[in-house]
Amino acid sequence: MISNLAYAGFTSPDAHEWRSFGPEVLGLQLVDGGAADGPVRLRLDERAWRIAIHPGDTDDVAYYGWEVADEELPGVLQRATSAGLETHEGDEALAAERGVGRISWFVDGGGFRHELVDRVADGGPFTPGRDMVGGFVTGEQGLGHVVMMVPDIEAGQTLALDVLGMRTSDTVTLGPMAIHFFHCAGHASRHHSMAMMGAPGMAGFFHLMLEVTHIDDVGTALDMVKERGLALPMDLGKHPNDLMTSFYVRGPSGFDIEYGTGGRLVDDDHWEIGDYDKASIWGHHGPDGGGPPPGIMRPVAS
Repeated sequence: MISNLAYAGFTSPDAHEWRSFGPEVLGLQLVDGGAADGPVRLRLDERAWRIAIHPGDTDDVAYYGWEVADEELPGVLQRATSAGLETHEGDEALAAERGVGRISWFVDGGGFRHELVDRVADGGPFTPGRDMVGGFVTGEQGLGHVVMMVPDIEAGQTLALDVLGMRTSDTVTLGPMAIHFFHCAGHASRHHSMAMMGAPGMAGFFHLMLEVTHIDDVGTALDMVKERGLALPMDLGKHPNDLMTSFYVRGPSGFDIEYGTGGRLVDDDHWEIGDYDKASIWGHHGPDGGGPPPGIMRPVAS
């Protein structure tokens, strides 16, 4: 089973804009030393990097990186093979590029690439890109969480539960749409490291969540988003399931960043799966007429 979301990579024709958006708005640290036309890598803790935006023709997800203990890796790969997925192992050049000791990977039925890695190399003390009261919640919780749209929700659940070894946290049902939330097994796990909803014939990416330790850093970032006139699909609010107080900003590459604090932890010894009929306890209002749809959407052949 996986331990956490270690990193996430994207492609974008506007990758260069993350050099300012990441540090100045989100408080991330820009990794130095990369070529001007190479990927923009960003840090939010002591790891060498956590987010990479690669120059590309379209906005898309390039890969998810999942941290997996050495003793757990064979089981994950075997379950992936049993689910009909083609696995790949032992690419030393790719492992060096990612800054990990070993890497394996497979592509799921929605076209999303999942990389299974050990700990990302350390990169020294983290220095936020702007003044912050606290830092980011990472460590054993990993980078944050990802929320995506999948063409086959049953196959998506098989991936999360049977291949990656995640557990169901809960479900939010909004009319005909249900959002399924999954956490990594454990006793103090992030409420969800992955969430998904079904959309036959389509695959998409909604948002990446980053959690900070202090509400003042949420408020400061929100003020900056408004001052810069950035798209705000959802303003400040609180979710009923993970109890995150957050807002959503549209980044330079089509997908949203949920920026919040106060996320709930899950202990599998006591957790009870719930079903909620609303996405927010309060707030999270969008602009008049509704917010823009996710920028990362692509058809998937059946």
